[in-house]
Amino acid sequence: MKKLIYSLTLIFMLGISVNTVSAATTKDKVEMTVEQKAKLERITNRVEEIKSMDKSNLSKAEKKELRKELKEMKHQARALGGGVYLSVGAIIIIILVLILVL
Repeated sequence: MKKLIYSLTLIFMLGISVNTVSAATTKDKVEMTVEQKAKLERITNRVEEIKSMDKSNLSKAEKKELRKELKEMKHQARALGGGVYLSVGAIIIIILVLILVL
């Protein structure tokens, strides 16, 4: 009986977890608006510009700023892409259900 209670408690705690995993597939993609496409194109161009830079003569602070800018652009690009988000707890519950069914 204790094992059952502990198992249910564990599943409940993992189920309310706030961690998310992006699980976007090519089927689930939604068409982007012209404005979103333009923004994504600007982000892509800026990333290519940063990659082609000669970073050997930059100071440590400038390199840090570039890394920060790249991280921000990465987050913006992911937000534009959309997708389906599943919590870690939901993934574990799905796996457990599949194991029980099979």
